[in-house]
Amino acid sequence: MQRLLLRLLATLALSLGATVHAAALPDDPLEQRCWLQHSRERTTINLREPTAVEFSNLRDGWRVRTPFVVDFAVRGMGVAPAGVKAAGTGHHHILVNRSLPVNITSPIPFDDSHRHFGKGQTSTLLELAPGRHRLRLLFADHEHRPHFVFSREITVQVLGPRSNVPRPRIDPANFDATCQAWYEEETSAPVPPQQALRFLNVRDGEAVVSPFNLRLAAEGFGICAASVPAQKETDKTGHFVVDVLDALTRRPVQSFDLVNGATQLNAFVAPGDYRVRLRLVDPRRTELAPAHEIALRVLRQEAL
Repeated sequence: MQRLLLRLLATLALSLGATVHAAALPDDPLEQRCWLQHSRERTTINLREPTAVEFSNLRDGWRVRTPFVVDFAVRGMGVAPAGVKAAGTGHHHILVNRSLPVNITSPIPFDDSHRHFGKGQTSTLLELAPGRHRLRLLFADHEHRPHFVFSREITVQVLGPRSNVPRPRIDPANFDATCQAWYEEETSAPVPPQQALRFLNVRDGEAVVSPFNLRLAAEGFGICAASVPAQKETDKTGHFVVDVLDALTRRPVQSFDLVNGATQLNAFVAPGDYRVRLRLVDPRRTELAPAHEIALRVLRQEAL
């Protein structure tokens, strides 16, 4: 039902030519200060590992309420749904309290400790019992056979259901510790169902340092390399297109057509004000969801 509502909203917005704007920075000064002090960590590019998968929004040792969002990131490869054979692509799996498979030539099992995202999903809402849990991402091919691409294992402490555990608040008298608890909640909280496309690691009005990394997600849609046509008419899969626009003229400064099914990119732009537009298109270049746009300010440019 939630996915149907999401698609109806997206269809209505597209018929009106709408652009959906991103979540803004927090209004509360303490929350905004907390969010911004993590900006550099969220947007720093990584050139050391050309091919990798990792959790976009979670870190080892974090404490979360359940259910919580898990965002996936892949670098150096693209996403394609299970059953779709395309070079350089695969799809995500989460190993829950489970070690890496011993036999990497066998397909990944289907059970509660091996969560499959064979529709090309870029994130999920995970519900786990209270307590400590081990999580790891594992990338696999069209037959669910693992690529040699997996994340570090992390642990999360599930505090309990959202209905029972109060949302963390920032205490100015104990800013560092309470900021961390608030930030862990903010990055793992469920997103509004009407927000089909989103930037995972930046918000509207944020200031960054160039070069910076952008991570992308689509709710209710799958990601698939553009070279692969939809298997069925009902398939809702596409690839991301990102345009970095001059804030005043709206002329493109950089454009990224992620035809290989990539879900992140590195942008290299001069200091200034920009609008960054995210789109999801199918192989025929048909828009699948309302464009999603944010304002970014690049403070300075640094050498790698």
